Amino acid sequence: MGQNLRRREVVADNSMTTWHKRDWQQFYELARRPWQRHRPPRPVYPTGINRVLPAQGFSLSELDDAGVDLDLAEQLGLPVDAGRIGAYGPNVTVLRDFVRSSRQPL
Repeated sequence: MGQNLRRREVVADNSMTTWHKRDWQQFYELARRPWQRHRPPRPVYPTGINRVLPAQGFSLSELDDAGVDLDLAEQLGLPVDAGRIGAYGPNVTVLRDFVRSSRQPL
């Protein structure tokens, strides 16, 4: 019986506290700030003359042409689609620019 009381005391000590007004102000200030890092670009693929559609991820050849290996792509949050074949020029250009901008401190 003494063990049950001890457990209840421990649970009561670890309970959550409610946020004060200053906590909410800090939360909303943080939520309103712009992103510190750039969001990763979205890959596209051509579907005809002057038409592109969003792709699931960048192909391995696009990553290779841009000089990005799989580890770096994972660190940067880039989507990768191993099933896509070929490289689309605008995707490679966007990847190169994104990698350059991510290396520079903000």
